[in-house]
Amino acid sequence: MERNEAIEILAEGRGDAVSVVTMQSIYPWHQAGQGEIFHVDASQCMGSASSIGLGLAVARPDRKVMVLDGDGSLLMQLGSLVTVAGQSPANLYHFVFANGLHQSTGNQPLPATGRFDWVALAKGAGYADALRIDAAEDLLERLPEIFGMTGPVLIELTIEREDRGPLWAGVPMSKQTALLKEQLEAS
Repeated sequence: MERNEAIEILAEGRGDAVSVVTMQSIYPWHQAGQGEIFHVDASQCMGSASSIGLGLAVARPDRKVMVLDGDGSLLMQLGSLVTVAGQSPANLYHFVFANGLHQSTGNQPLPATGRFDWVALAKGAGYADALRIDAAEDLLERLPEIFGMTGPVLIELTIEREDRGPLWAGVPMSKQTALLKEQLEAS
């Protein structure tokens, strides 16, 4: 599936979930109108989206938290899988856009692409569940089921390789987190 297809489906199915989005998914997430409410960009800390999402999920167990991660980003902080599993937040949904590239830094191939398995890694780390989705229509059909699962859940989204998209200059993370805090306190 294409990244933008997956982004559109996730945006439509998000509900009031808090979103943490990193690298190549930030720009299309904002283009889909999702960057203002209950949201933080993890743009200045590659590899940390799952850790930020974990903190939000633990702090607000009453809210679903969805992390939109890249396989290259997650690979940079692979130990975060064990940290997430150790805390076992029932409200965390970790979507990994898997194209086998460090796309935001120039499309460098990931080491051992095709030889490791995100679903097996998440399950081995202790995630409550993990699954792979290869087609947009399957994501659309399964998203309500996914959000009904007890987390943490890792969802590997197989996406097509593409040229590096625009990066989001956006709002500084400190301002985003202050806004998110205000929104969560008011909700």
